[in-house]
Amino acid sequence: MQLGVIGLPTAGKTTIFNALTKGNAPTGKSMGGRFHVLTAVVDVQDSRVEQLSALFKPRKTTHARITYTDVDGLQRGANAGGGLSGPLINHLAGLDGFVHVVRAFENELFPHPDGRVDPARDLAALDTEFLLNDLTTVERRIEKLEGGLRRGAAADKAAAQAELTLFRQFEIALSDERPLRALNLDAAQQKALRGFGLLTLKPQVVVFNIDETQDDIPMESDLPLTRYTSLRGKLEMELAQLSAAGDEEALALFMAEYGITELSLERVIRLSYDLMGLETFFTVGEDEVRAWTIKQGATAVEAAAVIHTDLAKGFIRAETIHTDNLLDAGSLATARTAGKLRQEGKSYVVQDGDVINVKFNL
Repeated sequence: MQLGVIGLPTAGKTTIFNALTKGNAPTGKSMGGRFHVLTAVVDVQDSRVEQLSALFKPRKTTHARITYTDVDGLQRGANAGGGLSGPLINHLAGLDGFVHVVRAFENELFPHPDGRVDPARDLAALDTEFLLNDLTTVERRIEKLEGGLRRGAAADKAAAQAELTLFRQFEIALSDERPLRALNLDAAQQKALRGFGLLTLKPQVVVFNIDETQDDIPMESDLPLTRYTSLRGKLEMELAQLSAAGDEEALALFMAEYGITELSLERVIRLSYDLMGLETFFTVGEDEVRAWTIKQGATAVEAAAVIHTDLAKGFIRAETIHTDNLLDAGSLATARTAGKLRQEGKSYVVQDGDVINVKFNL
């Protein structure tokens, strides 16, 4: 999973990026609207991985991972000046979702470019940039489809007409300032649309960047594929850096002082998994204990393909047990003797926390 940390200048994107990645990238600098990306890969901390590793004592333990990119180059009014740049759009289009950082803190050393802090205004401003970008893309596609149908150039007239109907729905939604993720498209439709780089289709976690003196900003919405949270960005960055340095005593003291029970990294990852409909399954053994990420509702053969395409091609069955049952049993042998290991076929829907051993033959 690859998520882009986005936001307007002075929102504190890099501060939140550092908090999420335990990094120390320089903060307080702007690229002046130029496209620039920082990237970091983060292990998804999961107590089940550690418990399974303690049970099997493998030579290698591998967590699931998330890639975060700190995306610079977004600014208010980009579309008025000719739109978002091609490299920026290409990068944003390739991401699975966004962590949208919105400034909610006051800081005289870093005054807001608009003169005052207004989270609702800034949230709407960047959303509008993406809406206008998508509207341009949609209008161009409609024009092309209409032209092809008018000339009789469409190879599959029925498919072209169906696509035109869908894109006209998109045009109406975007003209009404509704992001495309509000339309609740099914998985097949979203897959078919990947090549168009429609930014308002992307799920997003909105992070209100507050300071140590502020309370969380309450925000609720029935908009699909959107979650809201508040983070004390500067404090969370400092805590993350203490964690990276291994100073667990100082970390515990600071977290207790500010009433923080978990690092922002863990909270945002949990929100992101929920937002994007993801879950985790495990493979175990003496060589490696490993966590794998799949879409909720994925079948056993789809999980096998995530491990290796050969496992899916030669799939026979999946030997499956839930992590809780395996930990209770104490070993695979004991679980097998107790009849806790299940033999599942291709169509079995994998559950979060399943431990899977794929039987295959090529």
